[in-house]
Amino acid sequence: MDKLRIILLYIHILSAITTIGPFFVLISLVPRLRSAGPEARQAYLNTFKSAIRLVKHMGHVLVVSGILLILAASWSWLEPWLVATYIILACSLYFMACAFTPKLRKFGEPDVNEEALIRKLIRSVWIYLLLLLVMLWLMVAKPQLW
Repeated sequence: MDKLRIILLYIHILSAITTIGPFFVLISLVPRLRSAGPEARQAYLNTFKSAIRLVKHMGHVLVVSGILLILAASWSWLEPWLVATYIILACSLYFMACAFTPKLRKFGEPDVNEEALIRKLIRSVWIYLLLLLVMLWLMVAKPQLW
């Protein structure tokens, strides 16, 4: 059982890294959209979409491995750090659905202020990264919040 828990822990850690990591790349990629020509801009947007897709899929692995770790470690589902994680997870899922795909679809549409879209994407990347880092802190520190 210990080996299984260790394997689950490594899967969970790897999926957390893979969920957070692409956003550090996107921080440098999004501002380049400003000066990119049409072909380069499309390549950047495709990279952005692929990164978001990777984050979504690894998020599924993260949640499943987290549930299995909770079961394997016999933690209470009502531990304060877990409850806070559930709340932030729900917020991040809602934010992910609203923050990226609708904005990415607007690129290339006529009469769209692309500079404003780029600013919104940058802000969305930072907000989502902050949400993920708070969840990471909760998972590592396991604070007694109440």
